[in-house]
Amino acid sequence: MKESFGSPVGSLAAKVRTLAPSMTRSMQRVAEAVASDPAGCAALTVTGLAELTGTSEATVVRTARLLGYPGYRDLRLALAGLAAQQQSGRAPAITTDIAVDDPIADVVAKLAYEEQQTLADTAAGLDTGQLGAAVAALAGARRTDVYGIGASGLVAQDLTQKLLRIGLIAHAHSDPHLAVTNAVQLRSGDVAIAITHSGSTGDVIEPLRAAFEHGATTVAITGRPDSPVTQYADHVLTTSTSRETELRPAAMSSRTSQLLVVDCLFVGVAQRTYETAAPALAASYEALAHRHRSTSR
Repeated sequence: MKESFGSPVGSLAAKVRTLAPSMTRSMQRVAEAVASDPAGCAALTVTGLAELTGTSEATVVRTARLLGYPGYRDLRLALAGLAAQQQSGRAPAITTDIAVDDPIADVVAKLAYEEQQTLADTAAGLDTGQLGAAVAALAGARRTDVYGIGASGLVAQDLTQKLLRIGLIAHAHSDPHLAVTNAVQLRSGDVAIAITHSGSTGDVIEPLRAAFEHGATTVAITGRPDSPVTQYADHVLTTSTSRETELRPAAMSSRTSQLLVVDCLFVGVAQRTYETAAPALAASYEALAHRHRSTSR
């Protein structure tokens, strides 16, 4: 079976990693079981999986549906396909945590694998319909405000700098007071974007809510598709992260997936506005090159 980002097999692991934190504890046990042993779970009936995880048949079915399958039978088929991939060597096992005494070469290899997995999971779970709608809104926006705190604030700055370089008006806000006072000035035809992995950062939710209530098109980039921030988002773009460890906090892994979504937004907008974006981008390159020549004399 050929794996693709859009296939049930290719996206199953990403869905489990993304949705597990927002599930009930019993549903988490089912999700963790199918993610850790797809071959074993594929061989189980719904009753068998319920007994294995100490849950009920209804919980197993609800978990299957939350993961995007009509029923448990469809989930079993996907698990069987994922198991076949792993046996063929195309789906490597999850790397172990980075230890304090790991050689630097092992650290590089483990981080590289985790980054690759995070990007693949984000691409697999990204709703291209939602992405396309967000791109269309950005391309036609009078003004775009982006909200983010901490590591997400760095991603917000990255997005606004990209939009500015193709001639669009964009502002990044990390100060919650300035974010809210600017958000209430937004109207229909403007765009507000909130970047928060947890989806529960109050300093990001509040300006997005204000922008939403004043008629702006709102977008949430978050790792929790059912989190509070999505209540005020017209479009939700879901990110994925690898497991948080002592030496690799959530901010590191979430930033990787957020930057991928930001790049997808930027390229999509540049495509839609190519006639104006290309000259603006060329002008920014020339201005930077001129500055470099002037300072190097």
